[in-house]
Amino acid sequence: MTDSPRVSREAPESPETAEKSLGSLIRHTTDNAVSWITLDRPEAMNALTRDQRERVIGLLTAASADPGVRAVVITATGRGFCAGADLRGGPPAGERVPGDVARTIRLGAQRLIAAVLDCEKPVIAAVNGTAAGIGAHLALACDLVIAAEPARFIEVFVRRGLVPDGGGAYLLPRLVGPQRAKELMFFGDALSAADAERIGLVNKVVAPDELEKTARAWAERLAAGPTRALALTKQLVNASLDADRGTAFAAEAAAQEINMTTADAAEGVASFVDRRTPRYEGR
Repeated sequence: MTDSPRVSREAPESPETAEKSLGSLIRHTTDNAVSWITLDRPEAMNALTRDQRERVIGLLTAASADPGVRAVVITATGRGFCAGADLRGGPPAGERVPGDVARTIRLGAQRLIAAVLDCEKPVIAAVNGTAAGIGAHLALACDLVIAAEPARFIEVFVRRGLVPDGGGAYLLPRLVGPQRAKELMFFGDALSAADAERIGLVNKVVAPDELEKTARAWAERLAAGPTRALALTKQLVNASLDADRGTAFAAEAAAQEINMTTADAAEGVASFVDRRTPRYEGR
């Protein structure tokens, strides 16, 4: 679940969270030009605190600007991918100024989802277990989703009497259509990894011990690709869902104009002429 109307401010860190450093709760490494962001709070099913969320946003923003990063993987440890937002330890609601809830969502969960959508590198979700509420939306905002067989996706909001937030009503209809999106959001039933793949929420389902290997293979393949062309392609596809044909066609032409100034585009054309495998450098 994401930030709830039960509190007028986001909850502070719980005592158990305070015992660990933020760096250990969100592990980060860069390997073969792939930025690995790992939620590492398994005892709480990787429910996100405010500080953890801000760290993930910061890492995604940094990945966009770092030429040494050419793909991103978001994954987690334990049985859960992300159980939503951690609201434990928060103050009682008290008096709330109109606009507080909307502001909390706008500056919190929506910023997290936007950071994934706006990241200039391809982002893969390697979903190891339950992804609920904002945790599900974090996965579904990624460009590609690989799920382990035990993974489940839950639009948990209706169970709490809440409206879906964190981009859910934006993401789901675009992925599976309005009727299926309403079914998921109206009932809040857990969706298995296999069913998520069947309806188009997930690209691939693998055995648990194959999840990291598969995510690594996909990410390193993307990292070896024409990075700027992938960024522009991601931008085109995401924008096309909100644009008319004329706008989409104009954006496509402009993107190709920009892309043709890159070294990778020149390499791609040269390798085709020379009948050899291209060697992209992400520039």
